[in-house]
Amino acid sequence: MVFYDAVRKRHSLRKYDSGRKVPEEILKRILEAGRMAPSAANKQPWRFLVVSSEEMLKKVRSCYNASWFQDVPHVLIAAGDYNKAWVRGDGYNSLETDLTIALDHMILAAASEGVGTCWIAAFNPFALREALGLKDSEQVFAITPLGYPKRGFKDETRKSRKPLNAIVEWL
Repeated sequence: MVFYDAVRKRHSLRKYDSGRKVPEEILKRILEAGRMAPSAANKQPWRFLVVSSEEMLKKVRSCYNASWFQDVPHVLIAAGDYNKAWVRGDGYNSLETDLTIALDHMILAAASEGVGTCWIAAFNPFALREALGLKDSEQVFAITPLGYPKRGFKDETRKSRKPLNAIVEWL
């Protein structure tokens, strides 16, 4: 798939086929896209957790209260450590930017593989941290399901985006 096709194809999927797991080789290609993402000073202050077991899915699902989330076959969790990220002289910490870039790479890779995603930040961070057993210094930045659309579901939604002239200024 051409890069721009993946950008256009990507959307937030909220109807998953719970019985259809994503093959491991596809998950690895998606994760590789995140591994290759740039990070400030190449610190790579991240850790990506792929939740696929029913036991862990139950724990993770309890941290985000949306009915559609109960059907997802995998959850990708982007976590990082502020202490391992690059810090600019004025105190700016690059962790959230680094994780955003990496997760976006993986979401676009998933779109190119025909795998659905939905960027989620509205989870309960305290419950999720406990469920995952994260270190005190680690933070979960975002999560996304990874899975295929529910059989028979045809997503007709179109992204509404502002025109370029509303968001770009040429200087």
